Amino acid sequence: MSDQGSLRSTLHQRGMRMTPQRQLVLDAVRELGHATPEQVCRKVQGTASTVNITTVYRALDLLEELGLVRHTHLGHGAPTYSVEEHEHVHLACHRCGTIDEVSTELLDDLSRELLTRFGFALDATHLALSGLCRNCCSNADAAEERR
Repeated sequence: MSDQGSLRSTLHQRGMRMTPQRQLVLDAVRELGHATPEQVCRKVQGTASTVNITTVYRALDLLEELGLVRHTHLGHGAPTYSVEEHEHVHLACHRCGTIDEVSTELLDDLSRELLTRFGFALDATHLALSGLCRNCCSNADAAEERR
């Protein structure tokens, strides 16, 4: 079944109907990768100029409830939305704003330690780590050497 058919079926089972706006929002998130609601809205408005930010937020909330998208807070500002494709951790550089993705496998040791010591089961599906990217670290090191 196509993605559109799957979405239509899921909505129908919940007593809802498929709307062009919902499909456009889902398509925009897929195409943009990680996007804020404002970025999704601009993308959708390229096709349907009458769609407003409120419609986009409602569609994103519904799509997240259906498990088709997820949101992550990557620092200050609006959350970013992405399609549920694979688990990954976001590395957000707080200096230049670069966002990289790494496998959640990097957190396996930490996850086991948290469970063993604190009985805490880590859910890394919405995880963003803040720090300095490789370039900013190199620039910071170079600046420190000049002092």
